[in-house]
Amino acid sequence: MDTTERDETCAKSRGPGRVASLLDGLERWGGADRLADAVQKVVRAAPLGRRGRDLLHGLPIGHPLHPVLVQVPVGAWMSTAVLDLLPGQERAARRLVGVGLAVAGPAAVAGWVDWADLQRQQRRVGLLHAALNNAAVWLYAGSYAARRSGRQGLGRGLAVAGLTAVSVGGALGGHLAYRQAAGANHAEQVPHLVRPGWHGLGGVSDLPIGQAVRRKVDDVPVMVVRVDEDTVRVLADQCSHLAGPLSQGEISDGCVRCPWHGSVFRLEDGWNVRGPATAPQPAFDTRVVDGRLEVRLRGIAPASQEEEPARAG
Repeated sequence: MDTTERDETCAKSRGPGRVASLLDGLERWGGADRLADAVQKVVRAAPLGRRGRDLLHGLPIGHPLHPVLVQVPVGAWMSTAVLDLLPGQERAARRLVGVGLAVAGPAAVAGWVDWADLQRQQRRVGLLHAALNNAAVWLYAGSYAARRSGRQGLGRGLAVAGLTAVSVGGALGGHLAYRQAAGANHAEQVPHLVRPGWHGLGGVSDLPIGQAVRRKVDDVPVMVVRVDEDTVRVLADQCSHLAGPLSQGEISDGCVRCPWHGSVFRLEDGWNVRGPATAPQPAFDTRVVDGRLEVRLRGIAPASQEEEPARAG
């Protein structure tokens, strides 16, 4: 196939499908922004405490907690749909509906806490995602009540409606996670972009003490902080939460606070001591050679013991 034929094939290819177009339109639609802003204020004002929020973000497990909790109600309710097709399983089906309802609350709280620290386009999709899941909870609550009162047919019908709502809501959750990268580690690519070995970052005397400056290593932005005359700390600049510029953040008590959503990272090793970030920040080893700062991504060994430092301009 020659170049002209390839170009014609590309030009004649179909664009995004109807579903993709609808989701893209939802990201751009600002009709519910006032409502989203009001809900965001309520969520941020909730008396959960810093430790409670970090727990709900998933800081102890290193990734968002919400998707983990969601598996229980979704799994229970899908299993309910299977049992509803079998004779004599009414009691087991009702119990599974109840299990899903019991865990749906904590899953929703974790989801709202994550949602409040997303970008506006993500919050637009997330608001509809939450609305559908909330509708599913009410439908399954009605299904549970109907089953307990002996109205099995009504209970099954409400469960089908609930499963439909939670399925569409789950699809929106997938769009949030995979298309919009909500909850993803936005610094994961750094180890794949920085070459092994030492890289020059210029003279140490050019760095102000106690202030963050932005430099680049292999075109990867890094935050450089000269702590004192002899100590320099270097972290990847783009916050692992949503790629906020750490070099514009506040430096205090050996940590940096992201200016976008408040995640706090330890300068010494990049450890995330406070959410919403759930992944640590890539950190660099440092050394000074003839008055010039050199850095090496921590955890990646040089390709050769004889390797010369790669000097950055």
